Amino acid sequence: MTDLVKDALSKAAMFCAYQERTQQEVRDRLKEWGVFGDDAEEVIAELIQQNYLNEERFAKSFAGGKFRVKGWGKRKIKQHLQQRGISGYNLDQAMKEIAPDDYRETLTELLTKKRQTIRDDNPLVVKQKLVRYALSKGYESELIFSVLGQEE
Repeated sequence: MTDLVKDALSKAAMFCAYQERTQQEVRDRLKEWGVFGDDAEEVIAELIQQNYLNEERFAKSFAGGKFRVKGWGKRKIKQHLQQRGISGYNLDQAMKEIAPDDYRETLTELLTKKRQTIRDDNPLVVKQKLVRYALSKGYESELIFSVLGQEE
């Protein structure tokens, strides 16, 4: 292992220890540090072996965090994970972090809070705004209409 690779490995280990990262984020950071090709792959392989880098763990913490903290829906979480290069098994595991009961309850709470901010007397306009809001948060339209249908 060359000095450049050793140095990059220690910097990358600190980078990963600070918060969960994807392989792509580490690859991009290594490029900024001037580490390319086989050297970069060697660093990534070592980080995985030392358990600094684990995409399943990243996907689970990302999905759980965005759902609990920001109230994002599964569609939005999935899209953001895919943009970060997460797919297949890891994506499925991340979606399992969200309990169906909590998911519906969170959507209901979001819609209730949002309804209080809407200043309109027309029930159709209110419903339209609520649907648009929930869609922008990444929730599925069937679930949105199901939750809104129960409230009427």
